[in-house]
Amino acid sequence: MPISHNKAGSVVVLGALALTLSALAYPAMLGVQKVSSDPNRIIASTQYGPLTEGDRDFVVKVRSAGLWEYPLGELAIQKGSTAEMREAGRHLVVGHAGLDELCRKIAPELNITLPNQATPQQQQFVQTSAAESGKQFDTTAANIMRVTHGQIFPTIAKIRASTKNTLVRQLADLANDTVLDHITVLEKTGVVNFDQVNFQQTTPPKLPKEQLTPPAAQPGAPVAVLTPRPDLNINTASPAPSPSAR
Repeated sequence: MPISHNKAGSVVVLGALALTLSALAYPAMLGVQKVSSDPNRIIASTQYGPLTEGDRDFVVKVRSAGLWEYPLGELAIQKGSTAEMREAGRHLVVGHAGLDELCRKIAPELNITLPNQATPQQQQFVQTSAAESGKQFDTTAANIMRVTHGQIFPTIAKIRASTKNTLVRQLADLANDTVLDHITVLEKTGVVNFDQVNFQQTTPPKLPKEQLTPPAAQPGAPVAVLTPRPDLNINTASPAPSPSAR
């Protein structure tokens, strides 16, 4: 795969990575199709406030994101060729373990069924990165993740500003802190191609619904847990509060 250096000296991928991102990058953290044309439609009244289509989709999307970014973070810890890339991996693991814990706490309260697998598109992100090694792994993984985090950031703000549900608001607060932390550590790797990332964020290709939808959990199947890693001991987003009634 051909590579070149940008003016800042960062290694960026041309050709194949651009094609990979073009094929895969719509949008990873947003990889769940809406089930309604109106995200503001109220689907349930709860003791925590009304729950809309958009609220429910957001909880599922945060869960689905962790199901691919957590394992990719573990890969970054193992395969990252620089201390900065390995540190980014640690932040991904710790951050998504925290988000997943909150998702699993609030989902039963809101009668939301969580997936146990990421979308096919998201699973392909992990496979694409896992196939690389050395500096190429760093560049591929960091750029894919920087695109997806950049895509979800405005959505988090919109949910935080509009939701009337206190539990969804708590999740949006934690997601905002976590995603900003991840964007920051990914940029510190020095391999993010900002021109390519910005292009992919603003002109994502459309993919079939089945590529963007996580497989439904089997009835009665236990909810998969993203294991917390206190051994990593990093300073990331603040701990989430426990669910509480309005």
